[in-house]
Amino acid sequence: MNPPPTLPQALLIAITSAALLSATSAPARGQQATAPPAAVVSVVIDYGDGVKKTFTALPWKKGMTVLDALRAASAHPRGIQFKHRGKKETAFVTEVDGLENEGAGNNWLFFVNKKMGKRSCGVIELLRGDAVLWKFGKYK
Repeated sequence: MNPPPTLPQALLIAITSAALLSATSAPARGQQATAPPAAVVSVVIDYGDGVKKTFTALPWKKGMTVLDALRAASAHPRGIQFKHRGKKETAFVTEVDGLENEGAGNNWLFFVNKKMGKRSCGVIELLRGDAVLWKFGKYK
């Protein structure tokens, strides 16, 4: 029967075991580990004249709406200013940085992950990692 390992031997065994366990759970060479998406959303404001403002890491929280993301962009130190009317199902953005909706002309439209919003910006909830685009243009 072998005597129990000494403290230095026991530490070496523990470190070696941990390294082996880590190596077996790591992704194979050439593969990247899949991490959950960061708890952020991005917002891009496209003024329709070649100018865009981009916010790439606005903090996301469960239940956050498209309108909430716009509010987060306005709270940023180099943020935007916007006006809207209504709330929840009737929320409607009327102006961003002094550029107002024109009614029959250009208006503020929003897209989430490249899909045009079909409901109010006050009710569409975002998931972590979502990308919101506010674009001043005509509905097509």
